[in-house]
Amino acid sequence: MTSGHITAYDSYGDVLKQILIELIELREAIETHANQRLQKYQVSFFTKSTYNLAHYLAMRQFDLRHLQDRLAQVGLSSLGRAESSVFSTFDALIEVLKRATDKSYKPGEMNPIEYGLNRGQQLLEQHTIELFGPYHDHSKAHVMVTLGTESSWNYVLVNALLIKGMTCARINCAHDDPSIWQKMINNIRRAETETGHSCRILMDLAGHKIRTGAIALAPAIHHIKVKKDCAGKVVASGYLILTIDPENSPTDISLFRIPISKELHKKLAPGLFLGFIDNQQKQRYLKVERALSGTDWLISCEKPAYIQSGCKLELLSSEQLGSEKSLDKFTLGNFNGDPLDIRAMKNDLILLTPEHIEGRPAEYSDSGTLIRPAHIGCTLSLVIAKLAVGQPVWIDDGKLGAVVENVTDQGALLRVTVAKPDGVRIQSDKGINFPETDLALPALSEKDLIDLDFICVHADMVGFSFVESLDDMECLMTELTKRNVSELPIIAKIETNRAVKNLPDIILGTIGRRNLGVMIARGDLAIELGSARLAEIQEEMLWLCEAAHVPVIWATQVLESIAKKGVRSRPEFTDAAMAVRAECVMLNKGPYILDAIEALVNVMIRMHEHQRKKFSRLRALQW
Repeated sequence: MTSGHITAYDSYGDVLKQILIELIELREAIETHANQRLQKYQVSFFTKSTYNLAHYLAMRQFDLRHLQDRLAQVGLSSLGRAESSVFSTFDALIEVLKRATDKSYKPGEMNPIEYGLNRGQQLLEQHTIELFGPYHDHSKAHVMVTLGTESSWNYVLVNALLIKGMTCARINCAHDDPSIWQKMINNIRRAETETGHSCRILMDLAGHKIRTGAIALAPAIHHIKVKKDCAGKVVASGYLILTIDPENSPTDISLFRIPISKELHKKLAPGLFLGFIDNQQKQRYLKVERALSGTDWLISCEKPAYIQSGCKLELLSSEQLGSEKSLDKFTLGNFNGDPLDIRAMKNDLILLTPEHIEGRPAEYSDSGTLIRPAHIGCTLSLVIAKLAVGQPVWIDDGKLGAVVENVTDQGALLRVTVAKPDGVRIQSDKGINFPETDLALPALSEKDLIDLDFICVHADMVGFSFVESLDDMECLMTELTKRNVSELPIIAKIETNRAVKNLPDIILGTIGRRNLGVMIARGDLAIELGSARLAEIQEEMLWLCEAAHVPVIWATQVLESIAKKGVRSRPEFTDAAMAVRAECVMLNKGPYILDAIEALVNVMIRMHEHQRKKFSRLRALQW
């Protein structure tokens, strides 16, 4: 039977017998392959989940499409939902086929349906509750929220997050410091007590941050911009703030701030002017509008001006404007210039340099010939020597793509292959990805080891950023044991191509020894794998983790438009609906995060009524 279709000449019974033979042979082959895979791991740590994942991995080595079609044609459940209990699915099918093809068959005492099919789902739910705690009332939605610095002092926000549905708070150790983290945790624990809702705390290790370095600053000149109408007439003045405390001003007005001396600050009053010669050698006047606080003055300028750091100022009354008289003379305080504008177009060259070299734009001769390409530093300078010609490099979440053309003592010369038509502005502190380069970095950075001391005391879970192998997991587990927290659950954050390839090894070598969760970090993975491959691999990771009964966190840009801008995006709601197949969904911080949680929980509750993993539950439709 090669066509995959049952014809009028086929005996229905013969077809069932042939499928039965194939299932039995396939089951035996799966068991052999699974046992071979498991030989490299310690038997003492094996659990039902270990064996089931090994069975699933072995099953997926075969192309089962032809068998799937024939199972469906005879009205039997296919193997397409076997993840949580592989052998129980096989045994149930084999049991049905034996009863259908052999009238003398006497079933054994063990019912494979009762014994295994539900057990896999129960194990996954048990592990989910162990990691993320109980669900909130009337909901089976676990929602994780990344906390911003504001959560350290804004208790009202933290309390509202729990009420809206947050069941897990994520603290990113790449930001803030232990004093801030402690305040966040205190607010969470207080909110738990007052709301009656539990909230687990995940603390993410920062990992090796590979980012763009500092960029050289332009001359310290601030352009005071005015608003003009279509005829060029000024219709609104430009504004800035003069302050004696530029670091700790109480005002929340988003304007450029320039320091001044206390002597000048004392003499300012509404209606006075400050005259100066701007960088274009034009006479300009700043008008003192009003005091914003005990340290800040709001200043206006009715004409565009380029005010330079440390320029000379004359304090004037309105009567003294245009005259040579003044009330007093002062010097403007110093401020920094803006970073130079480094913009790269497709086919441009960029030199990736060690961190200590400040980034600068490309230099050209008067005739337009390139003298020196743009260059930008890399915060982990040692990776430059590990690059090879032809390897891809991605900067700023994939906004700019390039390939290595050459590696010299000066750095790695990159040729831009991906950029917007008008180019991409390269800024400092943006992520750099090397998807095909083996960086051979230690599993934990020095900062990670320091942060672990705090995490082991205060967190409910530790997030392992940039884990790539079972050896990496062994390193973290050893460090946790040293700190007497060998039972602290680990969330393996899958962020790189190498981590994806090693995911079966990571899971098989860890479950049975630690409570484990997996985060699908779709942002970094999209850069590492490409968007098309990510769409495929996120499905495969869900299947793999379900087979291991390991809870999954679906992360990166879920309902991002709501959280950041308060705007609802139809594609993002579709993405959120897909996310319900994971055990937990993560939202990033934003000014509208409460709206995002409410929307996400609503979607998850609705979708759980329709679907569990890949299994359609067939709730009654509305028409």
